[in-house]
Amino acid sequence: MSLALLSKLLLYIVLVGFTPGPANIYALSCALKYGRKHSMSMWLGLVAGFTIAVTSVAVVSYILGTAMGHYVTYLKYPGAAYIAWLAWGMVKNTGENTTQDDCKCTFVNGMIMQLTNAKMILFAFTTFGTFVLPDPNHTPLEFVIVSLLLYIAGPGANLVWLMLGLWLRPYFTGYHRTRSIVMGVALLACAVLILLG
Repeated sequence: MSLALLSKLLLYIVLVGFTPGPANIYALSCALKYGRKHSMSMWLGLVAGFTIAVTSVAVVSYILGTAMGHYVTYLKYPGAAYIAWLAWGMVKNTGENTTQDDCKCTFVNGMIMQLTNAKMILFAFTTFGTFVLPDPNHTPLEFVIVSLLLYIAGPGANLVWLMLGLWLRPYFTGYHRTRSIVMGVALLACAVLILLG
């Protein structure tokens, strides 16, 4: 991969990865509502889900090239449904006191969020299709390098949004219901945008 193409790839990763999306909004919401301990556990789930998803996308892209691309759009339906379910859970559970039992910010939820995150999966397929597959001499090493760079857009961006939520948390402590509704509506908007996209 040329240096010019690498710089375009990095710009693309930053622009797409740090914009609001389901996983970023979920990370922010968990940090605002549940604090550091639960949010970091959920973030580790995001990392695990991201690793599984990106590895799968890289392998499929390497083996099938772009032939699989148009079938990936069907992943948006279960992804949007899961995100809408999380949004409903946020709006429904608006109380101030949260316990381990009612926490929707877990490792498993984070992992499922990434595995059903149509924005991230389509982004990974698009990245491989745009920056690796056009080179007729692409190698498995290029897929590995691009996969590792995608961590900037995935878990890296999610961690930035999570830290932003932890930083803002003290300012939102008296607005539990409003915060939960706004975050739920934002997640629901992501689900709708995924369906429309």
